[in-house]
Amino acid sequence: MAERFYPRTVEEVFDDFKGRRAGLIKALTTDVEEFYQQCDPESENLCLYGHPHGEWEVILPAEEVPPELPEPALGINFARDGMQEKDWLSLIAVHSDTWLLAIAFYFGARFGFDKAKRKVLFDMINELPTVYEIVSGASKKQQKEKSSVSNSSSKSKSNSKSGVISKAQTKHVEVEEELEDEEEEEDEEQVLCGACGDNHGMEEFWICCDVCEKWFHGKCVKITSAKAQHIKHYKCPSCTNKRPRP
Repeated sequence: MAERFYPRTVEEVFDDFKGRRAGLIKALTTDVEEFYQQCDPESENLCLYGHPHGEWEVILPAEEVPPELPEPALGINFARDGMQEKDWLSLIAVHSDTWLLAIAFYFGARFGFDKAKRKVLFDMINELPTVYEIVSGASKKQQKEKSSVSNSSSKSKSNSKSGVISKAQTKHVEVEEELEDEEEEEDEEQVLCGACGDNHGMEEFWICCDVCEKWFHGKCVKITSAKAQHIKHYKCPSCTNKRPRP
């Protein structure tokens, strides 16, 4: 059996953090319907795990005591039907952020990160919005307002060569044009993908949900630029799967 890989450098721990974080964000946003169904309150204590390769899993906690790695919050399924869905997801997001930091600094302690390395790791992590900020939309409130104004005044482009951000009811706008405007704002107001939480891939196709006004990498929500041209009003997976709560 191959030896399990453990991140040992600051860069490897940060990559591990980003992968687990992406999986958790995916569970609580684009895969929220599947996640909701798996969190059956009639089941035993369940935990939400994010894996380094960007996937998520809802399973029972590790049986070994003490566990090999820090464990996420236990029994997330029990409160599912006793809270508003948005509040329930936000609570899980907060616990997920705590778990991600615990995992990262567990590796830091295990492999002897000194004060300087711990600071570098924390600073790298702190540049990313938290899972809670992504799920609750807290990191995008100002960006939403700016996006609405920007989209209403955008001019249609028939050809876009690189970096396209698109809203379903508009034609393509070159990303470079929007980035020039954004550079005048604070770094915190950069467009962030509502699925993965990152702003990388600005040369890729993006799309904005007409309901929650969050931006998404096209590949994260499986929408191409060609497909978007035929969508009058786009709803992201989270908004599409959202059900009215009693």
